[in-house]
Amino acid sequence: MTDVYYFISDLHIGGDEQLGEVDFLDELLGFLRDLPERDEKAELIVNGDAFGLWEFTQVEGLAKLDALVDRYPELFEQLRATGERVPITLIPGNHDYELATNPAYVERLAAYNVRLEQAVAIEREIGATVVHVEHGMQEDPNNRIPDFGNAYANPPGYFVNRQVTSLAGRLSGRGKYNWLKDIQAVMPMTQIPDWMISNYFYREMSPWLRYAVVPFLVLFEIGVLYVVIALLDAFGIWSLPMQLIQGVLAHFGPVGVLVDAFLAANVVLVLLLVVISIPLFVFFRDVRKTLQRFGLVHLPHHPDPTEKYVERARDVFEADPAVAVYVYGHTHRPSLTEVDERLVCNTGTWLKRLQRVDPILGFAPPVYYASYCLNYFRLSPSDDGGILVEYDVIDKPDPHDETVLQRVLTWTPERRSAVPDRTVVAPPADADRNPESDGSHAPEDA
Repeated sequence: MTDVYYFISDLHIGGDEQLGEVDFLDELLGFLRDLPERDEKAELIVNGDAFGLWEFTQVEGLAKLDALVDRYPELFEQLRATGERVPITLIPGNHDYELATNPAYVERLAAYNVRLEQAVAIEREIGATVVHVEHGMQEDPNNRIPDFGNAYANPPGYFVNRQVTSLAGRLSGRGKYNWLKDIQAVMPMTQIPDWMISNYFYREMSPWLRYAVVPFLVLFEIGVLYVVIALLDAFGIWSLPMQLIQGVLAHFGPVGVLVDAFLAANVVLVLLLVVISIPLFVFFRDVRKTLQRFGLVHLPHHPDPTEKYVERARDVFEADPAVAVYVYGHTHRPSLTEVDERLVCNTGTWLKRLQRVDPILGFAPPVYYASYCLNYFRLSPSDDGGILVEYDVIDKPDPHDETVLQRVLTWTPERRSAVPDRTVVAPPADADRNPESDGSHAPEDA
C-alpha cells in the first residue's frame, strides 16, 4: 500500500518554437531518477498542466503528444523507468485539458508508465485521512472548463493562449533577447502590459535612445521636485528649501546662474507636460468608461489569489469530513494555508518566476527579476495518525539575465519562502468517510 505521495504541477512542457525550451529539464530528470532510490512505497502525482498542449498550433490532437515525445525523448524514457518502480499519476489541467477529452491518451501515456486519470479531482487516503487533489482551473472564470470531458468545451483562456502565448513562442527568437517566451511566467496576467513595456525599454529599445531617455527621466523628476519647492515658496507655505537652493547656487557665480536657468526651463517643461496630460487623462478616462459599459474592459481588481481556493477547500472539507488536505495548483504560487485546522496546499510551478521591482527613478518602467522555485510537496502519515506535509525546493541558480541598467536602477529583491519545511495536520475528529464524496481513491496497485 502506498505510504508517501509526492506532488508537483504546472510544468507547462511544450508549445510552439521557443516555448519548447525547458529550463528545468535536467532538474526534472534528476528528481524522477531519485524517486525510486528513496526506498519508499510512494506515488508521484502531477496535478495538472504537465504539458502545454494549448500552446501547440502547428499540430493537432494526438500529434501533440507525438511532438512531445520526439522533442523530449529523455524525459519520456525517464518517466517509463521511474514509473516501473514508482506509480506516476497525471490529471489534466487547463493547458493540457485535451488529455481529458480523448481516451486514447490514457493508453498512449500508459506506454510510458504514466497513469492518466481523466477527472477534475482525485483523492488519496493516508491512514484515516484523505487528500483531495485537483488542478484548480475550475475556480478561475477565465479557465473553467464548462463541460469537463467535452473536446469542444474550451474556456476563454484557451483562445487567449492560442493567439497570445503561442504567438509569443513563435516570435520570441526574433528579439534582441529571447524574452517573449517567458510570458507564461508573468503572474497575474494583468502585469503583462507592464512586463512588455519593461522588456521593450530595457532590452529592445535602441541603446542610444535608452541612455538618452534615462537622463531625461532624471531631469524630469528633478523638475517635478523643483516645481513642488517653488510652489511651496510662492504660496508662503515653506520657503526654506528654495532659500537653500538659491544660496548654494549663488556660491557658484555664472555656473550657478546657468543651473538656475536650467531649472527654470525644466519647470516650464514640467508645467507644459502637465497641461498636455490633463485633457489626455480626461479623454482616456471617458474612453475607458465607454469600454466598460460595453463589457470590454474591467476595472483592475487584485484580490487575495488564495481566497477563492480557500472557499473551495471549505466546501470540500464540509462535503467529506475525512479530507485533511486540499491540494491544487494553477496559480503558480506555492503556499500552505491552514483552514479550520486542515491544510490548503498550492503546488506552485517549475517555470520561471518573475518578481516586479519598481526602480529608483519613479518614471522608469518596472524591472522583473527572474528566479526558479522547483518545488514539490511530500505527504506521508504522521505519528499521531494525521498527515505530515513536507516542502522542498530543488536548487537551481537564478538566471541573472537582468541588464546592467536594470540592476543599477533597482535593489535586488530578496527571495523568501513563506512555506514551512514541515507541517503536521491532525486527523479530523469526524473523519468517517462520506460514501457520497466525490473524487477517486488510490489505485489498487499503488
